[in-house]
Amino acid sequence: MIARGQRLCYGVRDLRDARAEEVMSRRVVTIAGGATVAEAVRCMRAERVSSLVVERRHASDAWGIVSRTDVIRKVVTACRELEDVRVHDIMTKPVVTVSPGLAVKFCLRLMDMARVRRAVVFDGHGLAGILSRGDVFAALSA
Repeated sequence: MIARGQRLCYGVRDLRDARAEEVMSRRVVTIAGGATVAEAVRCMRAERVSSLVVERRHASDAWGIVSRTDVIRKVVTACRELEDVRVHDIMTKPVVTVSPGLAVKFCLRLMDMARVRRAVVFDGHGLAGILSRGDVFAALSA
């Protein structure tokens, strides 16, 4: 049995065929779209994450995502103040969404085609996790 927080390690062939739920991060940190970017930065630091899923306004709405890269490219580089910019102004929406049972190789292809580093894992009822390129890398056995 795998201890909590411990990850499985895979060879490349096995990792490609592993399911998203076996590799993803189960911890999802969310933020409201109306929050300021300053609040988002504080949240990312406090939670030690590089991205936040932006909450949907209603059930039929799409999720968004805001990352450290978004903050740097769209706020810092543009010389805007963190308190003056809202998360919904810089987030990526809609996000790439995959199912927990999808093979990692297909998740990676989808992420490559969409030119993103993360995909939200949705189980049909709610957020199950986030699959990032870092998660895939961390699952490689060396």
